[in-house]
Amino acid sequence: MITHRFAFTRPRAIHSAPDAPPPNGDESAIRATDLITGYRNGTSRRVVHRGLNLSLSRGKLTALLGPNGAGKSTLMRTLCGLQPPLGGTVWIDGEPLHALSPERRARKLAVVLTDRVDVGYMTAYALAALGRTPYTRWDGRLTAEDEAIVQEAMRAARCEALAARAVAQLSDGERQRVMIARALAQQTPIILLDEPTAFLDLPRRIEIMHLLRDLAHQTGRALLISTHDLELALRYADALWLMGGDGTFVAGTPEQVHRRGELLRVFADEGTEVRRYLQEIHQRWTTS
Repeated sequence: MITHRFAFTRPRAIHSAPDAPPPNGDESAIRATDLITGYRNGTSRRVVHRGLNLSLSRGKLTALLGPNGAGKSTLMRTLCGLQPPLGGTVWIDGEPLHALSPERRARKLAVVLTDRVDVGYMTAYALAALGRTPYTRWDGRLTAEDEAIVQEAMRAARCEALAARAVAQLSDGERQRVMIARALAQQTPIILLDEPTAFLDLPRRIEIMHLLRDLAHQTGRALLISTHDLELALRYADALWLMGGDGTFVAGTPEQVHRRGELLRVFADEGTEVRRYLQEIHQRWTTS
């Protein structure tokens, strides 16, 4: 995994030019207006989603859900600048994403991806300290202030006891905590995490989701995660973004989503077992 700082307010439709200012008084950590996501191949392009209007709030955890192939990773990569949009505008902390230099973007947005990178014999502390890269001098040396920030980030991610351990010796859950610490050390107001509970057993998945919710609520950061873990997302997220394989997009609080039956609609084509599972979840939420 590599790192490159949310409940949801249902966005109103906004039609604006690419360089138009964000709506007056907008306090969204991320806002997308008339966003088109997809891929370019020479002169042709493949559209995944069209006309998305999104608003990501500070201090809350938002979960992005959808079946395989619905475009979750494409949206995540577009929102963090790793993939250019085919149309529309992404605003990061009130500034158009395309106008941000790599250095300025790194001070506004941290990303934790699922890609595993060989870090050799690097310690957990050294890996977390890479979050300070946007702030260090050309020689990469950490100041006393940088060191204190890294230590606090590891404490907040509950992995300070791992500082001297080699990353190669960490479990998947321990490594994920260190990657979260790296994102926290970057001191950005927004953190995007792609499948942060992938490869973890149930106790570790619960721990990570609890940690992420606490970080959003206690630090005021906007956290967006993509996940396939429906039940944990319903339990821990402040807001849900649902992407359907047919290009639909639905947003709301977990309570709004489950009472409207949106999960059942978005995952309607995923097979009998999935529908039965979602019906059980819907029934538990309705009767609880």
